[in-house]
Amino acid sequence: MSNHITTFTGKHFDPMNPDPSAIIVEDIAHALSLLCRGNGHVKTFWSVGEHCILCAKEAAARGLPGRMVLACLLHDASECYLSDVPRPIKQNLPQYSVTEDRILDLVYEKFLGSVLTEEEQKLLKQIDDDMLWFDMDTLIEKQPGEMPAAQIRPDYTVRPFEAVEREYLELFYQHYKAV
Repeated sequence: MSNHITTFTGKHFDPMNPDPSAIIVEDIAHALSLLCRGNGHVKTFWSVGEHCILCAKEAAARGLPGRMVLACLLHDASECYLSDVPRPIKQNLPQYSVTEDRILDLVYEKFLGSVLTEEEQKLLKQIDDDMLWFDMDTLIEKQPGEMPAAQIRPDYTVRPFEAVEREYLELFYQHYKAV
């Protein structure tokens, strides 16, 4: 049995000993466009890729720099290698979180030039939480309390995964050039 996964582009990626040269944005875009949010417990298919696109669009709508737009787009990139684990479970799996953080740091170093600062992490978490609220409210059940003060209103029209993958890559290359 092998210690690696074979990615969409044919790379061999060992999640426990990640090699940055095996991290390819095309693998991230492809896998996240096929990975369902909410562990599949949603009213209709909604991909992690779509969620990341919404986060990137929200960052842009808030006037944040290209680095933050790209960070929001990439914030779940580790899930293309580890899968999407719901928060209530993830909070009880400390080794999973360490592995996820290590991979995400490599993604940020590769595509942003460095890991996120503490302030950037706070901004990203706020955007992620705001978009999560909309995901939950639309895809699972009505959420209590006030709607977040987001700049965009997400459109939850289901699209083919190829369209999500293409938009993810377009956003990536648009903002990668600016970083």
